[in-house]
Amino acid sequence: MARIGVISISDGRDHVHARNSEFIQSKQDELVRSLKQAGHEVVVGDDLVATNTLATSVARKVAASEVDVTVFYYAVWAFPHFTMLAADATRSPLVLVASTDPTEPGLVGMLAAGGALDQIGRSHTRAWGAPDDTELAEKISVHARAAAAVSALHGSTFGRFGGRPMGMNTAVANTDQWQRQFGIDVEEIDQYELVLRAEKADEAEAKHAREWIERHAAGVHYDGKKLTPELLERQIRSYMAVRDIIAERNLDFSGIKGQPELTEHFATMDVTEAFLNDPYDWNGPKKTHVCATEADMDGALTMQIFKSIAETPVLFADVRHYHADRDIWDLCNSGQHATWFAARSDDPAENLAKVNFYPEVFFFPAGGASVQHIAAPGQMTLGRLTREDGQYRLQLMLGEFESYDEATNKVLMDQSTPEWPHAFARLDAPGEVFLSKFGANHIHAIPGDHRAALRAVTEQLGIRLDEWTRG
Repeated sequence: MARIGVISISDGRDHVHARNSEFIQSKQDELVRSLKQAGHEVVVGDDLVATNTLATSVARKVAASEVDVTVFYYAVWAFPHFTMLAADATRSPLVLVASTDPTEPGLVGMLAAGGALDQIGRSHTRAWGAPDDTELAEKISVHARAAAAVSALHGSTFGRFGGRPMGMNTAVANTDQWQRQFGIDVEEIDQYELVLRAEKADEAEAKHAREWIERHAAGVHYDGKKLTPELLERQIRSYMAVRDIIAERNLDFSGIKGQPELTEHFATMDVTEAFLNDPYDWNGPKKTHVCATEADMDGALTMQIFKSIAETPVLFADVRHYHADRDIWDLCNSGQHATWFAARSDDPAENLAKVNFYPEVFFFPAGGASVQHIAAPGQMTLGRLTREDGQYRLQLMLGEFESYDEATNKVLMDQSTPEWPHAFARLDAPGEVFLSKFGANHIHAIPGDHRAALRAVTEQLGIRLDEWTRG
């Protein structure tokens, strides 16, 4: 999950600290145990902070362990300047946590310390409760997961295959801003490298992969023109090529322009992008690799954060159509959806049994397969990082993916592009608000309600949150 530092702050009077130390230690031990039970790695300060020198030395040692977030724990009244010194010794986000045991003034210690941090503009979060309270552990966990997602961006590399697709300004971000604000480097890779590598990729693996897909998919609908075994293998070799480039250049996430060069003259990247985002391929389980179609940089950045928060694949889709009569959105984009979303199963066969590989439509003369399915129903967190006047904001909402009987699904799909994957979504955001305010044509989703962690991400990144709900 995350690496959490825990430092307990005490009273600076020797005789008071001597009286309180056992009480503080017992409360700290319970809190640490609770956080470990929640799945986190915990780095505990090597002493209770009862002097100014300990405030600095203990915090420096915890910070040296590269924790994602640091908890300052207040079981008793604590001298506030110890918090200030400890805060100066760490650069991680801070969570000030108070024990609510009424026998000691832990809340007073937290409030005094928090006020002092406010005065110097050091941001922090506050929490309180019994040290073994699962709700307290979850609140700390939310901020720890957010901090882990934010810290994982720093030092990472985004691989951009190709440039701006079809004049799409929202797919291109300022690389200087990415480096300054998120600590991300951008590696520019020409799409011709992908083509060359694909032509030289292992034919035996490509054949094995094609047969694996044919064996497990709901259908591979060859038409002898837009989709042939040869074209499907070309798409598979493209996946293999990108996979090798990712390994060679140590790319953490990526995006492929695709249109129009590859889609006009080589093949679509639907198979490549779907399986990169999947937690498996024909070789077995693997790590997901966020890959955004149309080299959408802010889309990929959103997906990378969402992936860290949810630890699942992330959906990438166009906001294709709003069925106003049903209050349902059709989220649909070529073949980009990871096959995992078809059933959200750990078993690839269960997912692929709901996936069809159809010949590409008229948009893409080079042909290949689109990866078609309907996303499995369930609660989803949806959103995207967009920019207004150069400043980032996270546009966030909760929603529900829905699926219907076969006839209704067909009617809905046939109104747009039935050969592409679809997610039918009921959003908390009113349709008029969404269409008036959403800052891109692409949207992203993860299963479950992760809004609390994503709110914490915006706080830690210092960006605006636009959260939409009904009512």
